[in-house]
Amino acid sequence: MACAAFLISGLFRGYVGAVCTRAAASKLTSSTSCHLTFTSIMKSKRKTDHLERTASVVRREVVAAAKVCGAVSESPSVKSLRLLVADKDFSFKAGQWIDFFIPGVSVVGGFSICSSPRLLEQERMIELAVKYTNHPPALWIHNKCTLDSEVAVRVGGEFFFDPQPTDAPRNLVLIAGGVGINPLLSILRYSADLHRDRANKGSGYEIGTIKLFYSAKNTSELLFKKNILNLVNEFPEKIACSLHVTKQTTQISAELKPYITEGRITEEEIKDHISKETLFYICGPPPMTDFFSKQLENNHVPKEHICFEKWW
Repeated sequence: MACAAFLISGLFRGYVGAVCTRAAASKLTSSTSCHLTFTSIMKSKRKTDHLERTASVVRREVVAAAKVCGAVSESPSVKSLRLLVADKDFSFKAGQWIDFFIPGVSVVGGFSICSSPRLLEQERMIELAVKYTNHPPALWIHNKCTLDSEVAVRVGGEFFFDPQPTDAPRNLVLIAGGVGINPLLSILRYSADLHRDRANKGSGYEIGTIKLFYSAKNTSELLFKKNILNLVNEFPEKIACSLHVTKQTTQISAELKPYITEGRITEEEIKDHISKETLFYICGPPPMTDFFSKQLENNHVPKEHICFEKWW
């Protein structure tokens, strides 16, 4: 592994961040399946940071300047950002994350992109949703970030959905816990874009059915629920969702109630969707990703059809 220092002229005047990448950081290969394993947590009790956990994961070479052009509270604990990335060499695949470099903050953040690659192509925008924690990049986003704040971003990750037009149709099952919805929302939105393209042009990748299972503590922590239900209503024959709440204490709204199950996502629900044409994408707390990936393997789903990512 090689370490490199970078300086973005103007944006990071006087600020140099040391970042580690794979020595042979070749171009990411296109794939609809992967099995992602992060670097083991260090033996010490100190919590590892994003760069340590993902030290062996491929990054793209481009470190691009980005400007905050939108910021809203997505839930009581999550803030979403919209970033303008003008650099035409910056691109990503649905499901990938970014290294997030902040002037004056030595710790590098790692946040999944929750928007579709199509938004970047059309408007040069990407979207993030960041949960409040004591981690310095998250604290900066929640407490110091303002409109026109300038940062830098770099794409990485081996968790993505990037079908080619001639690939065989695949069904997708997306399993999300908490802020693990972010990369899966990117995949969901991109899948909807692919379906629109095919409907409008009569060509392109033919997406199969998509089922999203999404669990959070309560309905206020179900991020992007309106966006998700809009896609379900737009493509009722293609997209379905099952929203789970584990600690709901207030009444569930009439709009959400048909989609809500109180309690965790169960193995039985997932088993109903197993087929040879189905790819499974899982993102959430480590115990959740470990459980479902293991259960899918026990039910004879090929490892190459199970893609998971853990966020701490």
